Amino acid sequence: MAAPWGSSGSRWSLGALLFVWGTFLGALPGEATIFPGPAEVVGRSSLQEARGGESLIEVARTHDLGFNEIAAANPGLDPFAPPAGSPVAIPGAHVVPAAVTPGQLVVNLSELRLYFVPSGGTPLIASFPVGTGSEGKETPLGIYRVTEKRANPAWHVPLSIRRDKPRLPAVVPPGPDNPLGSHALRLTVDGLMIHGTNRPWGVGRAVSHGCIRLYPEDIPILFRLVSLGTPVAIVREPVKVGSQDGRLLIEVHRDDGAEIDYAAEATRLILARGALDRVSVTRLLRALAEKRGVPVDIDR
Repeated sequence: MAAPWGSSGSRWSLGALLFVWGTFLGALPGEATIFPGPAEVVGRSSLQEARGGESLIEVARTHDLGFNEIAAANPGLDPFAPPAGSPVAIPGAHVVPAAVTPGQLVVNLSELRLYFVPSGGTPLIASFPVGTGSEGKETPLGIYRVTEKRANPAWHVPLSIRRDKPRLPAVVPPGPDNPLGSHALRLTVDGLMIHGTNRPWGVGRAVSHGCIRLYPEDIPILFRLVSLGTPVAIVREPVKVGSQDGRLLIEVHRDDGAEIDYAAEATRLILARGALDRVSVTRLLRALAEKRGVPVDIDR
């Protein structure tokens, strides 16, 4: 099965590709999540040793991962004080969601991660971890559009939040106390935004009032990539299937809000690719049971 946006990236010259890579990769202080495309699986997972005094929250940010990703990939480790020298899995590989198409930004609530393939043949796949809405203030599913882009935004505090926190001013100016961070993208639903944050520990968690937040180092890059009018699909894909180097991989995320039969969804996706006869049932069942949020080889 080909990647959903085909092979239009071949129109780009080597010089143009190197310029784009240099522009975006040079802007990242940590590990970039700007990948060459088209591809069904992007990134690379690895192992490292835990360093004394370093939490998995810090490790996650260094590798541009959300807290949920690093915690799910390391179920036996204390996320706040992992023993020095213990192996830490770095889940840097991701199966690209089926909803991803060129020119459409996709937020997969099941994995708390955002994907974007620029239109016009740009051979790039951008992917960033996100924080989303908490229980009772969930980020809404649906198709929206970017209606406004603002650098150094002021935060006009919604009345619902001011009722809970009456000490907040009506408007919080740009600066370190502004929860919108350095950049914001406003969507077609009133109050729904994709923005930075002054609380990076919330990336990879469901802790916002419904907005989608990115690390401070990621939001400027997304801001430059996305244009006004860009469609934004907010979806739930807890089960994703993709192919890499001729092998079939599945990625399963624990998502209590998805309300699906995981085994049935995996079977549906595999049947759609005509690949059921290739699958190792043992590997598939283990991936479905563990739900570690990392691509697992399920080929025989």
